Parts: sequence; C-alpha cells; structure tokens
Amino acid sequence: PPRYGETSMSWLRTSNGEIVDGSARKVLLRGFDDDALVTFPKNPPAPLDEVDATLMQQAGFDVVRLGIDWAQLEPERGRVNQAYLERVAAAVSMLNRHGLYVILDMHFRLGWSPRFGYSGAPAWATTLVPNWNPLPQYSWSPALSPAAFTSDTYFWLSSDWKKDFYMSWQAVATRFKENAGIAGYDIFNEAHPLPIPPRIFDKYYLWPMFKDAIEAIGSVDSNHLFFVEGILLLSMNTVVVHLKAPNIVYGTHVYEGSLVPPFWTGDPTFLRQRFQQRAKEAAEVPAPLWVGEIGYDLGAPKATSYIDAALDDADDLGIGWAWWQWRESRWWGMVDRGGQLVNQSVLRHLARPYLIAAPVGVQPSRGDGLRGALTIRVDAGHADQPIEVGWSALTLAAPAVTGTCLSSSHWDATTGRLTLQVDSGKGCQLTLRAG
Repeated sequence: PPRYGETSMSWLRTSNGEIVDGSARKVLLRGFDDDALVTFPKNPPAPLDEVDATLMQQAGFDVVRLGIDWAQLEPERGRVNQAYLERVAAAVSMLNRHGLYVILDMHFRLGWSPRFGYSGAPAWATTLVPNWNPLPQYSWSPALSPAAFTSDTYFWLSSDWKKDFYMSWQAVATRFKENAGIAGYDIFNEAHPLPIPPRIFDKYYLWPMFKDAIEAIGSVDSNHLFFVEGILLLSMNTVVVHLKAPNIVYGTHVYEGSLVPPFWTGDPTFLRQRFQQRAKEAAEVPAPLWVGEIGYDLGAPKATSYIDAALDDADDLGIGWAWWQWRESRWWGMVDRGGQLVNQSVLRHLARPYLIAAPVGVQPSRGDGLRGALTIRVDAGHADQPIEVGWSALTLAAPAVTGTCLSSSHWDATTGRLTLQVDSGKGCQLTLRAG
C-alpha cells in the first residue's frame, strides 16, 4: 500500500463516480489555479508564497491546481532538470502544510512553447518554421503562428516527442509517488485539435495519448489520481473514448460565457447546459467530473452573477472546481502581483461553504457565501465519520450549527474548517449560519 510522505493528508481515489478519501468519504476539491512555476516569457507569472497559502486555507479551500511545464522539466532532450523539480517540491510542501491538496498540471497554452513566448514544450520540441503571429490582438491567435501550429501538430501526429513527454511525467511521479498531499496529475492542459478535425483528433489522438500517459505514469506511481481533459475549441463537445484505468478524473474546463461565446448576459441557461454536457462526457469516460479551470474577467459587468451561477451548477452536480486564478491581477486574481488581497468582495462569492469530506448518507444544499449559510441532510443510516466543512474565516463570521442529531462541532478559524460529528443511527437536518 502507498506510504504517507511529508503530510498527514488522506490518500484520494475514485469510487462509484466520486473522489473519496481513505475513509470512503466523498471529497470535494475546491480552490484555485496558480501558474507561478510556469514559463511565460511575454508575461512572467506572479510568485506564490506562504501568505497566499495561508489565505487560501483560511478561506476554506482545499486544493491548488499548480501549473508546471515540460519546457523546464526537460530543457535538454533526455535530461530531467532536478533543480526545477525541487522548486515544484518546495511549492507542494508549502501548500500541503496549509492543508491544500495539489494537482500538478502540465500546462500548455496556445503558442506551444516558451520559445514562441508561451508555456509548454521545450525549445528542442519545436519545428524550424518561422514564428509569426498574424492576429496579435486576439488571445487565441498564438495558435495560428506557423511555428506553434506545426510544432503542436507534429506532437500529436508522431510518437517522437511523446516518448520524452511521458518520461518527464515519470520523473515527476517518481518524485511525488509517496506524497499523499498530491491529489493527482493533470496530464495535458487544454489540447486543441486543429488542423486535425476535432472528432478525429479526440478519438484517434487525444484519448490514445491519455491512455499511454496513464500507463507510463502508473508504471512508477499508481497511488494518485489521473486528470484528463476534453478539447478546448470554442464550445465544441468532446468525443469521449472509454478508458479502462483506475482513479481517472475528468478534469475539463468551463469558459463558456467568459472567454468562449456566447458571452454572459445573466441568463444561466446555456452555462447550465454546458455543465450538464461536461457531466455527460465524464460519465462516458467513466470518471468523476471536476472543473479544472473556470474564470471570468472580474472587472467586467455581471462578473459576480457569473460566479454565482457557475457555482450553483457545481453545487447541484456535487463537483469540485479550481478558479483561474489565485494571484495575478485585479481582473483575473484574488491577489495582485504584489501580494495584496484586492478582490475580497469577489472572494465572498467564491468562498461559499461546502462539504470538504462527506460520509455516506450526508447531502449538502447549495452554499451561500454572502450570508454564510449551508444546510446538510443527514440520513439515519449515515456512516459514523466526521463531516468536514469548508467555511471561510476571511469573509464570514464563525458558524453556528443547529440540528437534533448534532453530537459535536469544532470550528478552526486558522484552517477555515468546521468539523461536525453526528449521533449514530440518527438523521436530521443540520443548519449552518454565520453567527
């Protein structure tokens, strides 16, 4: 069996379409993306430090999807950069100390490689085609650069560079295979199919790559979750190919209404449909659904209504998510580059109470981060295990809990956690309110 590493966190696995801990409690991973360790030559990322980890913990979150990149892992073909791997390990250790699981995300952006100004592949994994961006004013236009376009396509059409890509992942997995604070590995961020037709790309290139990557990583580390993603091409659906492997999570992204049209008007209908479509795709894998990225320009009108609608959908589906992102700017972060918490009012919407760990027979309502409210239905046949609630000490007053089956409650403002114990064999409704 896997051994615990430097943390006392529970190992995670999948069971019956859910992420569960060592006690078989359903776990919701909710938190933020962060790109501090990723190479963006044209826009270097903000750092990530102990204050960031402390704030995320106090706000009740339990996960960070931490971007890493192949370019820094294997800058020279066949040689793993151990110094970079130790930088990753230091960030993981810091986050784990604050009760935050880490999902390591091999982060590619449109543009393919730092050689062309964006995160992703090392310089040796690029073609010699000229790098020319025909439409620099558009966020998606780097993918149209002939250099990025041909390099990306060669990766998918040939096994040549994939062998190194899997080797780099194996080096990561070898370093973290005994660390329970790693929730899992997000294998490839936001694959886009073009110029390969999308349905052909999904069926014959994307899913076979995931299968081969999981086999390669699993040969050195079978202790962790494997996060796979759908394609990112406007609002196109992903054609799913059934994967026969343990501990797979469908960690796809939702940007409809935000970066992907139709843009948000306040009507939640289309956004709800996209969440339901992602849930359908997850069931086809089959795997639990987890939204690895969702975000919105926080300076735009109706930003908080978008957040509320998206998180309502996540609550209704009983899934976790990571918001893009924690530290960047006033428009795309809770904390700016200099380390100032600049969006506490927005954080109130994101930091809604939720069940971090729910025993069998325990079901929550939607959380309310503005008023501070959550109701929990406890069935009489519930499993006799603690209920862990994420409750933000940064944005809410301490919780008051009532319910006829409540045995005990313990609130820890330092960790943003409320631990509830209920009477064995009894059912009731627990009501949580900000006191």
